[in-house]
Amino acid sequence: MIKYIIYLVFLISSISIAQIPPNYYDTAIGKKGDIMKQALHNIIDNHTVISYSQIWTSCQTTDKKSNGKVWDMYSDIPGGTPPYEYTFVSDQCGNYSGEGSCYNREHSFPKSWFNNANPMSTDIFHIYPTDGYVNGRRSNYPFGEVGNATWTSQNGSKLGPNTTSGYSGTVFEPIDEYKGDFARTYFYMATRYYGEDGSWSGSPMVNGAEPKPWALSLLYQWHLQDTVSTKEIDRNNAVYGIQNNRNPFIDHPQWVDSVWFPSSSINYFQELAVSFYPNPANTKINITIDKDFSDINVQIIDISGRILLSKTMVNSNIQIDISSLESGIYILNIRNQQNQFKILKMIKQ
Repeated sequence: MIKYIIYLVFLISSISIAQIPPNYYDTAIGKKGDIMKQALHNIIDNHTVISYSQIWTSCQTTDKKSNGKVWDMYSDIPGGTPPYEYTFVSDQCGNYSGEGSCYNREHSFPKSWFNNANPMSTDIFHIYPTDGYVNGRRSNYPFGEVGNATWTSQNGSKLGPNTTSGYSGTVFEPIDEYKGDFARTYFYMATRYYGEDGSWSGSPMVNGAEPKPWALSLLYQWHLQDTVSTKEIDRNNAVYGIQNNRNPFIDHPQWVDSVWFPSSSINYFQELAVSFYPNPANTKINITIDKDFSDINVQIIDISGRILLSKTMVNSNIQIDISSLESGIYILNIRNQQNQFKILKMIKQ
């Protein structure tokens, strides 16, 4: 009976932290852009800081598979058989001689980018247990997408020249199934340390904590293509139980738009139904509207706000050649003569 009571208390305690606390985000709701980022920062700031050695223990709660093994995103193969798995504690690095030797603590946002300072160095929202050798190969390279890999891990993570427009240096590309996890990690870092990153060294990927334009486009694309998983939700709850703060972009994925693309999250031209395909697109997009409006203007805008293409629709259908555009995220601005507009998002492959 005593064991049952203890278990019940533990279960109730677990349930109480496995959800967003009431009113947690109230001061941010309805805001946009930097105002929202500041409001979210104020909510998740001043988290409970743990020591570097405590990360070994915390990951046993935050990054445990259903079979009890270490959830290593650099070796795991979702839906398949990973090349190796690690047991907590007994497989901690130590030294490694190659893949499968041991796991260590990977700062997915590298320590050198924030001068290895606290509290960033132990913020477990961006620290994951990963294979020591793969972690070493990743080093402090930015995340990116690789065309011709110079090295590939056993689960398909790659190292090589970046193919994303805006940066051509060496990058590390995780597998598709975990790209959204890392993207939302970076959105968390940009928000948690908003206004606190003035002295950070930065990198080719970030200014302080903020993704550079090429990186923002890439991370946003990863965020859209690899949506929030149960793994992330469970991890968010587990980290909250340790640090007493949360990743807002796991709880509310749509807030990535509200913070970084505030104008694109509002459509004023409500009576205009627009469809376009394909999306993602490669060479051409086809746009169709449901009514005959005169002089509908279609603009394709990059994430920095530059108008790259502008076409006028003379009927309800138009095809636009986008072969000259670089890969990335773009905004479709559909506007009428009354300056009403409707915003859509396009991915160029």
